[in-house]
Amino acid sequence: MTYIPRLIENNIQQALKRGKSILLLGARQTGKTTLIQHQIHPDISYSFARANIRQRYEQNPALLESELEEQIKTYTKPPLIFIDEVQKIPRVMDIAQHLIDSKSAQFILTGSSARKLITGKEINLLPGRVVSLTMSPLLHDEMKILNPSLQDVLLYGTLPSIISESDKTIRETDLYSYVTTYLEEEIRAEALVRRIGNFSRFLEIAASEAGKQLNFTRLSQDIGISDTTVANYYQILEDCLITIRIDPITNGSTKRRLIKSPKYLFFDLGIRRACANEGVQLPQKILGDLFEHYVGNELVFRSQLISPHIKVKYWRDAAGPEIDYVLDIANRYVPIEVKWSDQPSSADARHLKRFIEEYDAQEAYIICRTPQRYKIADKIKVIPWQEIGLLLQNLDVEKN
Repeated sequence: MTYIPRLIENNIQQALKRGKSILLLGARQTGKTTLIQHQIHPDISYSFARANIRQRYEQNPALLESELEEQIKTYTKPPLIFIDEVQKIPRVMDIAQHLIDSKSAQFILTGSSARKLITGKEINLLPGRVVSLTMSPLLHDEMKILNPSLQDVLLYGTLPSIISESDKTIRETDLYSYVTTYLEEEIRAEALVRRIGNFSRFLEIAASEAGKQLNFTRLSQDIGISDTTVANYYQILEDCLITIRIDPITNGSTKRRLIKSPKYLFFDLGIRRACANEGVQLPQKILGDLFEHYVGNELVFRSQLISPHIKVKYWRDAAGPEIDYVLDIANRYVPIEVKWSDQPSSADARHLKRFIEEYDAQEAYIICRTPQRYKIADKIKVIPWQEIGLLLQNLDVEKN
């Protein structure tokens, strides 16, 4: 498969030039290892994804430290060390800290799960020593060489190995294989859940409910498990980088009763559909929901590349009005509505107008399938979905 350049490479190169080490997290098959090996060319590499290598150091991490110290002596300047799937041996983080603090080496540490790194006892996340980055599936600007249709993106997602495959039957097989071998078998192997049957049923419902306001009580009743178990299952998906939590805006100047439940997006729409066990013949209403989900993913992943100050949230009044996404830039809000239409009307902007008035927002957008951007109301513009990256690049983050 031809290598596809990734936008995050610039963030990685800038951090390395500043002498920083990197913790690069991302779900499996997003392209972390390919990018590092193809574009960064580390001096020393270890992959804990390979069982024979992992088993060599699991019981004796000190052996890895000893080997690295000997290899470092052969370099005239601190080498760049790449360790893949670092969460499989979390104690390696202590080794990295020692070598970073002694200025003996730089590290790129990658992982497909943050769970063991975050929830493990006495795990060292190297605060202040690494730049933490998140690898996403392919973004729109990265797919120009592939030029997939919007419908293909909504149905099959944008994992590099999936969207690059021209045979849609193979795409479908690989998506369902991902769900079976990773989301079920690996979670079972790591003993993250006691009853994999309940988790599998939860996974299917969570996928079909992705992007919607959550009702933990209703979900627990549908599956037959407790509210706390549902919350724990969502935390597992979030820690394993499968879902993205979208929190609501809960502050307001009026007496509105604002919804406080989070929404969850799946990191990839193809994986979402496979988890939900849906076919490819979906009605327009569902495609519209998937389009809203896709825009949310683009907003989240592009924001992560641009600035840590940008948080993607949503807003909903219990009485009904809702804004699909709100960019929170240090408490300066940019509301965004998503429409499947190619020509939204002024009625589609009514909730944006209400939000602008209440929060004194200076700009708002409707993202849709329009071929050209245009102004629909004061402070509100309609823009093509292909311009999400441009929208985020033009945000004045610094004035906060």
